[in-house]
Amino acid sequence: MVDLALRNNPATRESWANALAAVNAYGSARGARYPTVNANVNIAESFSNGNSGFGTNGLGGFNNTATDTSGNLRGGGFRSTGAQITPAVSIFYLIFDHGARAGTIESAKQTAIAANLTHNATIRNVVLQAESTLFSFLAFRALRDAQRVSVDEARADTAAAEARLRVGVGILEDVYQTRTALAQARFQLATYEGNLVTARGALASALGFPANAEFELPNILASDSVASIAASVDTLINRAIVERPELAESRAEAEALAAQVRIARSAGYPSLIISSNGGLASRLQGNRTNGSNPNYTLQLGLQIPIFNGFSRDYDVRSARERYEAGLARVQSTRRQIELEVFTSYSVLRTATDRMESANELIASARLASSGAIGRYREGIGTITDVLLARSALATARAEFVQARWEWQTALAQLAHDVGSLDTKGRPNLPLGPPEIRR
Repeated sequence: MVDLALRNNPATRESWANALAAVNAYGSARGARYPTVNANVNIAESFSNGNSGFGTNGLGGFNNTATDTSGNLRGGGFRSTGAQITPAVSIFYLIFDHGARAGTIESAKQTAIAANLTHNATIRNVVLQAESTLFSFLAFRALRDAQRVSVDEARADTAAAEARLRVGVGILEDVYQTRTALAQARFQLATYEGNLVTARGALASALGFPANAEFELPNILASDSVASIAASVDTLINRAIVERPELAESRAEAEALAAQVRIARSAGYPSLIISSNGGLASRLQGNRTNGSNPNYTLQLGLQIPIFNGFSRDYDVRSARERYEAGLARVQSTRRQIELEVFTSYSVLRTATDRMESANELIASARLASSGAIGRYREGIGTITDVLLARSALATARAEFVQARWEWQTALAQLAHDVGSLDTKGRPNLPLGPPEIRR
């Protein structure tokens, strides 16, 4: 089920695409370490007026009029005097900018790291979602099956009361009570059937399928035995601080913000730039080339920022505050992880205790139900005793089913919060035999 979820759930595809985009952005930022080389070719053609000798007014801006001997304007003819082709190559390289380039690259790098850690967290979340919805579906199916047994028992009790009434040893009130109990059992069965349909849709969605997808699962039974966590909550919290990708992600985001501070600060310092241009100008006259003139330039420039309305100062302050917010987010994420581990640890311990109590509860309820039915058949018990015992047994069955799957869900949740839930759904937590409490 976990494999299906990781393969089909769109959340993993989205996070992976975002991670790849961030990595490519980091590669783009590293390009600033190398020179920028551009090549271009310019073609300019000149025209002259064949009648008046008027020249060009620039490419496309020539004068197409002339005057006659009376001073009147008349149209003139133009002819090309030749085309000039100028191929050129330019090289631009930033030598030094007080850390702006390095800060940009570092920011992109940390952003890429954070995006990959986000993908790791998404994988863990999808695994947990697949397991949780699966356990919920199996729990509702087990509740439905247990309630079907309760309906069969209620139907048998009703038949027994009607049979006693027919032979004259029963009373009509007993029949009414058993029929009421049967109606209540059927009502509860309909509720469980509806919950099962909803759980089926949630499971299909967690696996990346449409909610109305049709599928069948084999009968998967949870073990009646449970285990206790062999490690202390402090040990698990310390492990979560190391393993959880969310905390590492927040740290990477803080490092990216620290690089933004360096970028903003460097904007107020001079930067040194070197550039070079080389070209070759050739004039075409008909099909002939009339010479070529090479042209080369080398420039070393120093760009010095002087004043921009105090914008740079505010940019630096803004970057520092965002960095402080990032550090606070790291601390907040750490506290949240500690709380999640502590809470899920307590929930699992409670689920372990509930499982042990559920075993005792269902065993006692079965004995009480058998005793009440036996006394009723012998004529020394009442139908009220039977119905109360049946109701207690139905409640015990439901508690037993819920306790089993709640323990499985609590174990998966704790493994997720610690950061040890792998891509196969294995919790990888130190487990030991259940504690005996007296």
